[in-house]
Amino acid sequence: MLDGIDIVDPHFHLIDFHNNPYPWLAVDATRPNIFGGRDSELRHVFLEPDYRRAAGNLTIKKAVHIQANWDPSDPVGETKWLAERIARNGFPTAAVAFANLASPHVGDILAAHAAHGFVRGIRHIVNWDDEPTLRFSDRPDYLTNEDWLSGFALLECFGLSFDAQLYHHQMDQLMAVAAKYPSVQIIINHTGMPIHRDPQAIIAWSSSLARIAEAPNVAIKISGLGLANPDWSADSIRPLVLTAIEHFGIDRAMFASNFPVEGLFTTFGQLYAAFDAITKDFIHEERVKLFQTNAERLYCI
Repeated sequence: MLDGIDIVDPHFHLIDFHNNPYPWLAVDATRPNIFGGRDSELRHVFLEPDYRRAAGNLTIKKAVHIQANWDPSDPVGETKWLAERIARNGFPTAAVAFANLASPHVGDILAAHAAHGFVRGIRHIVNWDDEPTLRFSDRPDYLTNEDWLSGFALLECFGLSFDAQLYHHQMDQLMAVAAKYPSVQIIINHTGMPIHRDPQAIIAWSSSLARIAEAPNVAIKISGLGLANPDWSADSIRPLVLTAIEHFGIDRAMFASNFPVEGLFTTFGQLYAAFDAITKDFIHEERVKLFQTNAERLYCI
């Protein structure tokens, strides 16, 4: 599989549920209804050995840890915890940390993150939908809020990218952000989250991706396609994968595991076998970019 290509995984999470604060995983927490009713399975420990076991025989060259919704009242706590693990284990390679960009203390928070050389970017989840059960964010207006935009502007000062987790109907707002701050690298998470799979919704999702792809400082991670997709299979994700690559091109797309979350729907091996099969007719150099070098370049690793 993969013709000897080593994988760079630009999106995974470490979770130490028993020792660290993850409010979204609390038994009584309200979570977006896109986990197929299996989100309780994430209430466990998933650390470096678990990631390696999940990857099995696949060769993971480098990996980027994405913030796992640690207690937002302690926005730098997860980064400090990761620093300790990296010092002991040399893993992960890099990380994307959390900051509420609308916070009056965002400058101090970003400085604290950036003091750790492995931090490459910030993720502040902004998913909002009219349907309350699909909301990840606590408010609908972050992408247009002046305080939030002022915080976003500071990313360039600290040399940080932005991981954008949002729905396709928010892409036009993100397009305005990308145009206003062209020096900040924006990386769309989870393929733009096409959680509705009826034909009309897929057309709207594809159109939104086509528009945001016009911004040269926006790239996309092809991941998260098990969300709201109980019938996951290589065939079910094939058109979505190919559409994302068509819009963003080979140089601005990359495959990611999203483990352990994606493990609710498939295995690590099945996921990468699907990515492999879907791109089997691509030339070798294109596959190397999608599985490895685009992630290295975009996350400066």
